[in-house]
Amino acid sequence: MPFLSHISFPPLQDSYLRHIASLNKGLQIELKVNVTFFVGENGSGKSTLLEAIAEQTGFSLRGGNRNHNFNTGHRFGGYEAPLANHLQLGWTPRRIYDGFFMRAESFFNFASYIDELALDEPRLLRAYGGRPLLQQSHGESFLSLFANQFENGIYILDEPEAALSPARILAFMTVINELEKSGRAQFLIATHSPILMCYPGAAIYHFDENGVREICYEETEHFSLTKSFLDNPAAYLHHLMRS
Repeated sequence: MPFLSHISFPPLQDSYLRHIASLNKGLQIELKVNVTFFVGENGSGKSTLLEAIAEQTGFSLRGGNRNHNFNTGHRFGGYEAPLANHLQLGWTPRRIYDGFFMRAESFFNFASYIDELALDEPRLLRAYGGRPLLQQSHGESFLSLFANQFENGIYILDEPEAALSPARILAFMTVINELEKSGRAQFLIATHSPILMCYPGAAIYHFDENGVREICYEETEHFSLTKSFLDNPAAYLHHLMRS
């Protein structure tokens, strides 16, 4: 049973939130598995929801867990993520506080923060593979984080595939599998990766102008478009590039 088992909020009227078609009518989601993917076009509301969940859980929106304190201050009446004001989260059997929030676009800031702390406390790097994160490639540092820091808790990840090659996405999936099969971890992941979202047994929620609904892997545009392209790339390229 997932730690976070229920996500809800009422219809939204605040600021820009009312213009996010997938979310403005409100939301009711029951989570029944430990790996959940949020999919949809850019701007469809996936990251908005993830950020709100992360902030309600107590994680820094700059990335990290509850102990990584490098925020620059809150806005929006106590929350950086406006949706967090409206969000209601249900926990089973009780609320947990362990875990991590990461967005690919801000990982550099998080890595810089860890490397600066390690200047005064070199042993800190043992928890990240033994090397400064910024001395590793983007993909290496991501996997160092995943392999060495993910243990117990809820992991909220925004497009973690951004720095990963296909082979490293598969390696990341083995990390997910090791943790979630033990019942020690839950993952909420926004992604565009058709490789990642085919994780066995995962729930997939699609965000679009009609709201948020659960779909199967084969129903995703990511699957159908990728499969169609790989079946006949020449035809796609001819159509796209014809003068």
